[in-house]
Amino acid sequence: MNLRGRNKVSAEFNMSSMTDIVFLLLIFFMLTSTMVTTNALDLVLPKAKGKTDSNKNISVSINKKLEFFIDKEPILETELESKLLSLFTADKEKAIILRAEEGVPIEKAVNVLDIANRNQIKVVLAVRPK
Repeated sequence: MNLRGRNKVSAEFNMSSMTDIVFLLLIFFMLTSTMVTTNALDLVLPKAKGKTDSNKNISVSINKKLEFFIDKEPILETELESKLLSLFTADKEKAIILRAEEGVPIEKAVNVLDIANRNQIKVVLAVRPK
């Protein structure tokens, strides 16, 4: 009887299953990381899908002539903040829908965003539907 040969245990470790798991994890993280950051630098903003409930919000529009409007009513840029504050005293749940025409300098839109930020008002950037 040769019992020593039959009970011999191999000290080797099979790495094939470990490499399969690591490979699958690598593929998973590569796919999910591209889904998270794909829209980070997508700057073609004027066209998009979406819908807002505009009857609950106040519209601030800026045209190419750099004229400002609050709900189709013309207003001077210097009077914009005081007018918005008077409109938002009644209902804090409202938001500003910013409608900046293509070609408007970004500084004008940032001015409206800054007014909303200082007064803790929500802002939605309106875009043209696709």
